[in-house]
Amino acid sequence: MRQDSSAALRGSIQTIAPEFVAIRHQIHAHPELAFEERRTSDLVAEQLSAWGYKVHRGLGTTGVVGTLKKGHGSKSLGIRADMDALPIQEKTGLEYASTLPGKMHACGHDGHTAILLCAARYLAESAEFSGTLNLIFQPAEENEGGALRMVEEGLFDLFPCDEIYALHNAPGLPVGQIGMIAGPAMASFDRATVTLTGRSAHGAMPHHGIDVMQGAASMVLGLQSIVSREVDALKSAVITVGSIQAGATYNVVPESATIKIGVRTLDPQVRDHVERRLREFIQAQAQSYQLKADVLYERKYPVLVNHGAQTARARDVAIQLLGEDNVVARGPVMGSEDFAYMLEHRPGAYVRLGNGLGEDGGCMVHNPLYDFNDRALPIGAAFWAALATSYLA
Repeated sequence: MRQDSSAALRGSIQTIAPEFVAIRHQIHAHPELAFEERRTSDLVAEQLSAWGYKVHRGLGTTGVVGTLKKGHGSKSLGIRADMDALPIQEKTGLEYASTLPGKMHACGHDGHTAILLCAARYLAESAEFSGTLNLIFQPAEENEGGALRMVEEGLFDLFPCDEIYALHNAPGLPVGQIGMIAGPAMASFDRATVTLTGRSAHGAMPHHGIDVMQGAASMVLGLQSIVSREVDALKSAVITVGSIQAGATYNVVPESATIKIGVRTLDPQVRDHVERRLREFIQAQAQSYQLKADVLYERKYPVLVNHGAQTARARDVAIQLLGEDNVVARGPVMGSEDFAYMLEHRPGAYVRLGNGLGEDGGCMVHNPLYDFNDRALPIGAAFWAALATSYLA
């Protein structure tokens, strides 16, 4: 893409961007959790149909795929945006804040959806290309694996994609910059639910019981030794105890406790090791405290691995669009993404879009004060438009 055509593209996107900022605010005010994105998918489908896309609905329950074919080219490109919100009570005080108690777009999926819609309109009305464009609006990225469900229900059989791409906003990266890295870019996500069973007793006479609280406390502290003493310091693993639920009052030794644990790694061998050692450690600790332990270990999202050629393609497009100084190596990070499932089936890349620093959109995601930075919307849309027209030239 020449510099003059890049500037023209950005100018065209900037002209229509306010319409999609308004759409973003509308989505933000009406957040929907995993597999509940009916209002959002209705909006997406209506917009795509108006621009001439062939719209398919229902894949992954609430997913939407818009297909646009121009010319006679045989290439096909997939671009994904996620639509779901989080079970968080919003505290931003924005005039377009969530209208639904306990639900919030705290990860910017409202922005991702609006970005792809903005690009979709430009590509339908103003872009020249030859091939097939598949725009994938995915439900349930947050913990529930909407990407996997779409793949299992035939996403790539129904909508062949030679390559597949997605983006996510990145607080801490300045608006106007894009980041990416080839290879492992985001961690796997596993979770363990540990149920400990002891024997209840009066709090004044604990010797009549078997104390699950003492065992649970020891486990929480000791689990970190798996990372600090058993995983190569040059490799990455995170074990997070997110919940301990036990007891109800001051003077009763509870009979049972439930511990919820999250595990993230960037390497399959480390992933296997951590699972095996977590199971062994829990059972050994339980035995030492005379407790019974049941461990439910669930492997959720795999490591997200960006393919080399596709990452290089995305980088070249971003440099042409934004300049080399604004395209940075970004990652890997220990967060997880179910786009990893799509990358297991098709080559592609996942890129980071600057959301700002500090008060300018720098609040981290999954925070009740977070908001997507509207200044990033036209940049993301221009990137998708440039990538599509470049690949399908």
